[in-house]
Amino acid sequence: MKFTSVAVPLLFSGAALAVPLSEENLARREANRQARSPRHGQHSHKNLRVDSVQTEDGNFTAESYSSNWAGAVLIGSGYTSVSGTFVVPSVSVPSGGDSSKQYCAAAWVGIDGDTCGSAILQTGVNICIQNGAITNTAWYEWFPAAQEYWDSGISINTGDTVTAVVTADSTSGGSATVTNESNGQSVSYTFTGQSATLCETNAEWIMEDLSAGGGLVPFANFGSSFAITGASATSNGASVDTTGATIMDISQNNAVLTSTTASGSTVDISYIGS
Repeated sequence: MKFTSVAVPLLFSGAALAVPLSEENLARREANRQARSPRHGQHSHKNLRVDSVQTEDGNFTAESYSSNWAGAVLIGSGYTSVSGTFVVPSVSVPSGGDSSKQYCAAAWVGIDGDTCGSAILQTGVNICIQNGAITNTAWYEWFPAAQEYWDSGISINTGDTVTAVVTADSTSGGSATVTNESNGQSVSYTFTGQSATLCETNAEWIMEDLSAGGGLVPFANFGSSFAITGASATSNGASVDTTGATIMDISQNNAVLTSTTASGSTVDISYIGS
């Protein structure tokens, strides 16, 4: 692009002329601000399963692994609600990481996204750290659309107890609710007429490595004692817990980063990466 410099005489010495921003320029400024936002473009993704993981002795494990999900996944039919409660962990940059980059982990509950990849109804909290500052953000999502955030109505701090609930009223509509049990704040969002429809064949309680910009966000160290309690789901009208769930752990670059167990209404997920 060629720019031409034009000299314009000043009518008043030392005077500065304030030019109002056009709507186009205002929109551009807002877009630039959003692009600089550390959460811009983040989203939860369907389960990216890893077929097998090779151990140090050259053998392959028979466990279930994913590059982005750790937690418990029920596989069945007629799942119409999922709920769980967790204490928001303090996160840190993994050993050898770059503190100037953003590292995240997302704790959530949801319907579908594993054996059914067409849609996911989910809600939870993103827990991120960059330059030593931790941010906790409540969100809701009907995948494949990107996450949406509650910018008002709820604040979440490290150590707060949070309950997340999703309910499917149909395969194309439902609701997501996040409640901060520590301060009494609660927010909800209702989905209607979604073009991507649920199969209602999966219920899950997950700690995820988020996606952004076509890849995974660097995964934060969320500690060794994260637990989702009160884990329950409704399947064909009956209340169920995690019994019989598939246990998922995150493996990236042939390194296992998490260790998960589930029993009854509790899912324990530990970060074991470097």
